[in-house]
Amino acid sequence: MPPSDQECYDQSVSAVHNRLFFRMFQVGNALDRQSVKELGITTVQWATLGALSRPQALTGMAFSELADYLVVSRQSLDGVLKRLEREGHVERVVDPADRRAKKVVLLPAGRAFWGELQPRIYEFYRQAVERFRFDDKVTLLHYINRLNEGMSQIDLGRKADRET
Repeated sequence: MPPSDQECYDQSVSAVHNRLFFRMFQVGNALDRQSVKELGITTVQWATLGALSRPQALTGMAFSELADYLVVSRQSLDGVLKRLEREGHVERVVDPADRRAKKVVLLPAGRAFWGELQPRIYEFYRQAVERFRFDDKVTLLHYINRLNEGMSQIDLGRKADRET
């Protein structure tokens, strides 16, 4: 028995979804590889330094807040911070507002390192998107934001519970 129109549509949509998520996987891996090769830091180190260099993080960020902001596990962030601490870029200090919690602070050497990286980061960005028009970049950013929102709402357990 030949597949129905709906089954063909579902297979086509599934194939597009699979290709889309595989391409994102490839882009993430290419970014990881190129950041180490060209900048000498991992993408998580890059994102961590960038997060801590923002004006709103001038006095540091709570460890858990930083993990949530970066969307990484606490264990992964701990490993990254250990390396950045060894290199003298960041320090974990007791949070004065909650003595049980730790804040991650960007040290002057880390701020200087981040500043020195900026021209290379901007060139990295420029080369990566040089074939994009400005409107393409804005549109891509819009769709990545929408995809990120969708990812945050995934709950496979909830769907299974409704079907039973």
